[in-house]
Amino acid sequence: MSSLWIKYQASPGMPTRFSYEELRAMTNNFNHMLGEGGFGSLFQRTLSDGTNVAMKRLNGFGQVKKSFLAEYMSNGSLDKWIFEKHQELTLGWQSRKKIIMDIAKGLAYLHEYCRQKIFHLDVKPQNILLDKYFNAKISDFGLSKLIDKDQSQVVTTLRGTPGYLAPEWLSSIITEKVDVYSFGVVVLEMLCGRKNLDRSQPEEDMHLLSLFKMKAEEERLIDIVDKGNDEMQLHSTEVVEMMRVAVWCLQSDFSKRPSMSVVVKVLEGFVDVENNLDFNFTNPVIPRSIAAAGQQEHATGAATTLLFPSALSGSS
Repeated sequence: MSSLWIKYQASPGMPTRFSYEELRAMTNNFNHMLGEGGFGSLFQRTLSDGTNVAMKRLNGFGQVKKSFLAEYMSNGSLDKWIFEKHQELTLGWQSRKKIIMDIAKGLAYLHEYCRQKIFHLDVKPQNILLDKYFNAKISDFGLSKLIDKDQSQVVTTLRGTPGYLAPEWLSSIITEKVDVYSFGVVVLEMLCGRKNLDRSQPEEDMHLLSLFKMKAEEERLIDIVDKGNDEMQLHSTEVVEMMRVAVWCLQSDFSKRPSMSVVVKVLEGFVDVENNLDFNFTNPVIPRSIAAAGQQEHATGAATTLLFPSALSGSS
């Protein structure tokens, strides 16, 4: 068993690495079990500073030495705070801005500052956990890939969650920019207060990315700012500006998306969002270089299919 076990500290994006022996001692030889899941057993532990953490011991899984999971946060996952309506407490604009920054910093750390690059491959609100101060932590690394620093791309099978999958997944050759695309979807969901696929909406409004494109063309993006939150409405001009960050991350051509470290600089106000953005991200076209590489690797053609949530779910 390798030491790819992580506990997130109070500072977003700055994890501490524990050895397997340390974890075994913490859990009394893995005797404090909370439950079992598809890839292993979940254990609870209270650290010396009073922090409650959960650790997952992966087993029976081919990529066990390249996978890890960190979770167990008092305010649960982000989806409950942005998708569930009619609750007393909701996330205002300032809280959502901070959470967006936390996610961006976490992904930037995984992509650029770890000993090996880590592609998360399943960024979605359900995998963003919130502590009691609403600091956001990226969780559930069951589908993640460890990439050598000198690698720029990796060939892998389709994995992830429908609705958050970047178009280049169709070629099976991906970079860290697939996480950037998923981040863009999550940001839009947070700003609009709805899922990227909402079957309760009229058919023309069901897919958030299509609706977003239409409202952008009409210059009426303010129409889709979360209507169920007064603070979001009050800051609608700022919210619409944040939507430009999401659009940059959603570019169909992955080479035109920013890195997550650049996204952090944009959110900090040090870098401007790129101009001349393409809003045609709901009808992706795989760049020819990637498609050709995929054909060479697999001797199969890369199809150009719309990656709406009705597409196949990824698997490991």
